[in-house]
Amino acid sequence: MGDQLFGSNTMMRSLLASALSLACVSAMAQMSPVGLWQTINDETGKPQSEVTLTEAGGIISGTVTKSLVPSKEPNCVKCTDERKDKPKLGMEIIRGAKKSETQDVWVDGNILDPNNGTIYKLKMTPIEGGSKLEVRGFIGIALLGRTQTWVRIP
Repeated sequence: MGDQLFGSNTMMRSLLASALSLACVSAMAQMSPVGLWQTINDETGKPQSEVTLTEAGGIISGTVTKSLVPSKEPNCVKCTDERKDKPKLGMEIIRGAKKSETQDVWVDGNILDPNNGTIYKLKMTPIEGGSKLEVRGFIGIALLGRTQTWVRIP
């Protein structure tokens, strides 16, 4: 009976360790900004669009996949680069973000505000276990900018 109990405990410990490992891997994966996000307007607090963030070669990019607010101008008329006069829907608005070596923060990229054509430096930080994403756009230093909190869409 002792052998059965010992064998049972070993199996139970093994299952528990496996479940814990899976939970940790799942939690770490959720700290990545990759996925579908609902953007929230930092001035109105209302949902604005859906953006899909993808990763290729360690670089994050983001594309507008759905607009939640009717726009008077569906194209980026104020853009000054190759996105000028292109549709906002389907537009890549985040480019070049890389994970910081020391934290769960993505930096060194840029984000375009397609409503005014301004391109900001970018800092993205997953918060609340990865269910939200702080997206900070700034010019010059990070203190001079805007922050939106995006909500992950499961």
